[in-house]
Amino acid sequence: MEKLNEVLYTLKNVISIISYWDILDMAIVAFLVYKLITFFSKTNSMNVVKGILILVVLMLITAAADLTVVKYLLGGAFEMGLIVIIVLFQPEIRRILEQMGGSVKDIFGHPVKTQTLENAIDQTVLACSDMSRSRTGALMVFERSTNLESYIKTGTIVDASPAAELLKNLFYDKAPLHDGAVIIRDGRVASAACMLPLSGNANISRDLGMRHRAGIGMSERSDAVVCIVSEETGDISVAIEGILKRGLSPDTFDRLLRLELLPQTEKKKSILARVRDKFKKAGDGV
Repeated sequence: MEKLNEVLYTLKNVISIISYWDILDMAIVAFLVYKLITFFSKTNSMNVVKGILILVVLMLITAAADLTVVKYLLGGAFEMGLIVIIVLFQPEIRRILEQMGGSVKDIFGHPVKTQTLENAIDQTVLACSDMSRSRTGALMVFERSTNLESYIKTGTIVDASPAAELLKNLFYDKAPLHDGAVIIRDGRVASAACMLPLSGNANISRDLGMRHRAGIGMSERSDAVVCIVSEETGDISVAIEGILKRGLSPDTFDRLLRLELLPQTEKKKSILARVRDKFKKAGDGV
């Protein structure tokens, strides 16, 4: 009991000297560590992170055991650690900076009318469903908070309403703009035949082609929602934050786009509106 009371007394003293700023400091550090672990777990760099952690453990063991030679070698390696980390994680660091810089659009951008977004979603689902049946390859990117201006400039500026017929014509295999991606900004087709970065993830399935790798790569470097129609199988897929969801039905595809692109309050209204429309159609049929 004396030891328990001593532990409780020590714990009480420690808690008493912790301020609100200390709690905030620890919370920020914990959040950053969590985000880094989550980020690297989605890339092929996780093994490198594990290797660095192993070296840190070895450094602590050699320091405790006083292994002079090994400690000297590891100490020299850690002196160059910052440069090594920058070289090893150059793609990941660049990706983080791109997302941070692109997120300025979320602060200074103007709100998009929900009706415009809903129309873009409806037309995209209709076009992708038709292209899925005809096995026409397609790659469409919905811009969100990350600014995609640098990718928009690689294509041909369109600036048009995303009608299903327009989207199908853009991806028609004999059309001049069918190669590359269509980028949709603020509910409008901003550009076509855009070049997207390929994913460097070595764990991507080998049966996925360049179109899917480009879609995943775009979703890794931004918060965009990327829609892909396979030319070989006709499958509809969506890539978000480096994760590819494959083989979606048109209904599931529609729900996923609404969930990701529409504001939370408008999603509920949209669902209620669709239920109301179904009852209305049923009533008209009677």
